[in-house]
Amino acid sequence: MSSFFYHICEWFASAVSFINGLVWCPALVVLCLAAGLYFSLRTRFVQVRRFGEMFRLLFGAANNGKKRVGISSFQAFALALSGRVGTGNIVGVATAIGFGGPGAIVWMWIIAFFGAGTAFAEATLAQIYKEKHNGQFRGGPAYYIEKGLHSTFFACLFAVFTALACGVCLPPLQCNGVAISCARTFGIEPWMIGAVVALLIALVIIGGVKRIAQVAQIVAPFMAFIYIVLSIVVLAVNYDVVPDMFLQMLRGAVGIDQVGGAILGTTIAMGVKRGIFSNEAGQGTGPIIAAAATVNHPVKQGLVQAFSVYIDTLLVCTATALMILACKTYNIIDSVQTAPTGETIVTYLQQNSNAPAGEPGVFYTSSALGTVVGPQAGDIIVSVALFFFVFTTIMAYYYYAETNLVYLFSRWRRRRKSHEISEDERTSDKGERAIIWILRGVTVLTVFAGSLSGSGSVWTLGDIGVGLMAWINILAILLLSSQALRALNDYERQKEEGREPVFHPQEFGISNADFWDKG
Repeated sequence: MSSFFYHICEWFASAVSFINGLVWCPALVVLCLAAGLYFSLRTRFVQVRRFGEMFRLLFGAANNGKKRVGISSFQAFALALSGRVGTGNIVGVATAIGFGGPGAIVWMWIIAFFGAGTAFAEATLAQIYKEKHNGQFRGGPAYYIEKGLHSTFFACLFAVFTALACGVCLPPLQCNGVAISCARTFGIEPWMIGAVVALLIALVIIGGVKRIAQVAQIVAPFMAFIYIVLSIVVLAVNYDVVPDMFLQMLRGAVGIDQVGGAILGTTIAMGVKRGIFSNEAGQGTGPIIAAAATVNHPVKQGLVQAFSVYIDTLLVCTATALMILACKTYNIIDSVQTAPTGETIVTYLQQNSNAPAGEPGVFYTSSALGTVVGPQAGDIIVSVALFFFVFTTIMAYYYYAETNLVYLFSRWRRRRKSHEISEDERTSDKGERAIIWILRGVTVLTVFAGSLSGSGSVWTLGDIGVGLMAWINILAILLLSSQALRALNDYERQKEEGREPVFHPQEFGISNADFWDKG
């Protein structure tokens, strides 16, 4: 019986790995980099030119008299940061280094810098094509694919992928990391950690987007700040190795050293993959939150969302990477295999004496911090940080899934009306509420299930979900790039004239921007 179960698990793992290889083929890596470069060039590096304005807009009040409908720019930023700052910043960075070497971090920086241009474009498009629905704003790739590209099929396809990825695949991935970390640190059974996280998530998501945003605006920035301060302390203690550490990263990024040359393709792929998984630029989740904000011009929220990419990768991810590299608490993995006995066999290309044995993960980070504050304290600090990061990230994932389920339901309802199938409006609203409650239940269950899963299969399923979303979204925003660029030109023209920018899409040929046309 155990042998049969082993073969089933092996078959499933092979199938998942095969699908992941198809989704994350070199073409997607190139597409992600090319899109970021394209938007950076076409916007004349707006992520650099308007950097100061990005920060100022974070704290700007909601405009246009619609304050009660949406959330503020800062709340949208905090909620987006919640989705971006999570397991990817602690566990994801460790796996990037473990499989791609120090050079993978340089590629994470590259994808973040150019990805800020992508994030600007997709967030601007989300604002252009957003809708007002039941007292709040809804938007994102599904909406701008339908309205801008006139393709309901691909809009629905994206919505299905996102609902499955963010409601089923990604929440257990987040919970898995914190459950493993807390089990080792506090001796608590992983399922108990999963139950606590699931209960807290249930308490928050029941309140909808405004409660989610209220929690996120407090927890996410505070935890990110504390985490960065801790990394600075670690670097201060290990200041003498910092120059050599940066040299290793640069050499590994271009494959100059022996190990880096052997895994250069993996270095680039892991850097790009983990970079996108962490900062979400191009993935299509950031614009879902961007659409919920109340602003008087779409470009404002585009700039705010671009800034959140910097915070995520250039600050939080870098903080993790520098701690691990400075303290040499990492190994470079050649392969990971599962023996018929169920034992995990890891072979290494390079080993460091300070690194914990086994697959790369959260313990790379906690071991690094432990070299300064002590092993036990390091485990406790990282476990607590990971708990809060994971908690806020799952909140954001839930909102991504909810928005896309609402989109699918509203389009299905519209189709029924077009086929002259009468439906009482109250019955329709009850149907939507029922779907949302089902999603809440599924999210809570998958969060709990993540505490019982192995990390390998969980990460692979998460990568597949992210990759499918990225394929559709990046192609869509490239095709819609002219609309985002027109909005940017309009915004900058009004700024040069000394006016507070307001958005009137009909004046420069953008159609189907229903919310703005009515406003």
